[in-house]
Amino acid sequence: MAVTCGSVAAWQLLRAQAGLARKTIGKELGEEAHSADRIHKKKYGDRIELLVLGDSIAAGLGAEMPRRTLGSQLATRLAKKTRRTVRLHTAAIVGAETSMLRAQLAGLPTGYRPDVAVIVVGGNDVTHRVRVSHSVSHLAQAVSALQERGCEVVVGTCPDLSALAAVPQPLRALGGRSSRRLAEAQRAVVTDLGARAVSLAHVVGPFFLAQPDEMFAIDRFHPSGAGYRRTAKALLPSVLAALGQDVTLPSGHFGPTKSRR
Repeated sequence: MAVTCGSVAAWQLLRAQAGLARKTIGKELGEEAHSADRIHKKKYGDRIELLVLGDSIAAGLGAEMPRRTLGSQLATRLAKKTRRTVRLHTAAIVGAETSMLRAQLAGLPTGYRPDVAVIVVGGNDVTHRVRVSHSVSHLAQAVSALQERGCEVVVGTCPDLSALAAVPQPLRALGGRSSRRLAEAQRAVVTDLGARAVSLAHVVGPFFLAQPDEMFAIDRFHPSGAGYRRTAKALLPSVLAALGQDVTLPSGHFGPTKSRR
């Protein structure tokens, strides 16, 4: 009986912490990210269409201004590296779970054909306790739908939520385990489909742990402009590789394990 009561008490604590976290995290930042869509480096020509899908991180919530969102900083770096014009289109929505990628795709302009899409999603699946199998199934559908459009896909896998000091223990530890499990499943399904994955926990997680005051926004949950700069820099090699550029991929980047079906 003591074990049962202890288990119930632990579950109630986690449930209460999760509810409080959902009510408070991000509220200081509002419900919408800056609108950052524009054309970068028009003078270069030979335009690349860059699409960004996913959740609040993909949307850039926490950035101090439009040019410091993830999409804008990635587009700027991509244009400079390729010497090509980049047009950014952000379809990501604050609060989105992976199941909402379908709606983001459905809302794209008629006839829009992105060259490369970057997806960052998963954190809300973890906090809302979506089954990993359901989450990766929706991700696989989105990746396949983009590939059918002739689009290359790069997925930034779920960040490690154990780095979030704003989340109390033991919820933070539980979220860390769940997020790492989801990230591994995302990487496996994405690369199996012939797309690319970048482990955000591996390539940027250490910076957020070492420099939280700089990397996090005021809510201590979403990245700041500096955090997005670091994330954009980390994603860039796989985006370049997806576009056929000859680049050496650092640790934490995963190419296709199978050819496109």
